[in-house]
Amino acid sequence: MPELTLDEVKTYLRIDGSEDDAILALLMNSAKEYLANSGIPKPEQGSESSLYNLAVMLYVALHYENRDPAARMDKFSFALESIILQLKNYGESTEEGG
Repeated sequence: MPELTLDEVKTYLRIDGSEDDAILALLMNSAKEYLANSGIPKPEQGSESSLYNLAVMLYVALHYENRDPAARMDKFSFALESIILQLKNYGESTEEGG
């Protein structure tokens, strides 16, 4: 699966216009940085992960739809944490098996 594009994120979020493209691009980059800080490196070119792309889309959706700083996001955080744990386990099992 190729690297996630802005258009794919916009489709996931059901956004038609382009007025929020800059904030969405910022959130996509923030999501990748968040995952890297969580121990999940960006997949190498040619070996992109659908689960990684889903984690990026979930992070973007969480922060795009809940732009109120006082909002709580406990339920969504659980879904994102679950994917991060799966990605960590997948990476560890691949490294150990090689």
